[in-house]
Amino acid sequence: MTSLPQPVAGARRLGLVIDLDTCVGCHACAVACKQWNTGGYHAPLSDHDPYGADASGVWLNRVHGFEAGEGESGRTVYFPKSCLHCADAPCVTVCPTGASYKRAGDGIVLVDEDRCIGCKLCSWACPYGAREYDADVGVMKKCTLCIDRIDNQNLPEAERVPACVAACPTRARHYGDLADAGSAVSRLVAERGGFDLMPELGCRPTNKYLPPRRRQAPAAPPSLPVAEGGGFLGWLDRLLSG
Repeated sequence: MTSLPQPVAGARRLGLVIDLDTCVGCHACAVACKQWNTGGYHAPLSDHDPYGADASGVWLNRVHGFEAGEGESGRTVYFPKSCLHCADAPCVTVCPTGASYKRAGDGIVLVDEDRCIGCKLCSWACPYGAREYDADVGVMKKCTLCIDRIDNQNLPEAERVPACVAACPTRARHYGDLADAGSAVSRLVAERGGFDLMPELGCRPTNKYLPPRRRQAPAAPPSLPVAEGGGFLGWLDRLLSG
């Protein structure tokens, strides 16, 4: 089985912080991820009967919708999910060939497709369902945080972010170093009470989620003055009171 790397002093923990309060479920992140990876590091991401009744394919980022609360306090919460790049990644330690591995310098979990035999043990071990099996090539695929973007020194620095982050129209997705307490993503987590997905599993995911803010009760509509006598408001008052 594959071992996790030994901790490295000063190593980064690159990951995402996703704001569930501002995500509108537009799927721009999923589509941008699909487009970028179909032509990039993981090319191609297979699709089968994409416009038919039984469509299937490889998506490294998916968005789920849930109804939370009841009545006026109810709302739809959209929950994007991809690989969480766990510190204690069970998908790595279960891999029999070393195809699944974790980079020591930044904590990103990757798959070496030349060593992957498609046994799917990593997908069974991942408690978050973040692994995808590409039947066309017989290997496992997953989110890479777009290493071919973030490591590309030929791109302007502002563009060295994952494709999903660059595409998000509501800025619900944030990328950065979560090992740096002073980074923008770490401050967001501290200020908004960011949390781990299913922390009881002990995987210590790098990616964090910001909870939806509590909604305020809607303000009562302003009341119209009750008109006495004639005029339009008086007629309307008599009509509604009759």
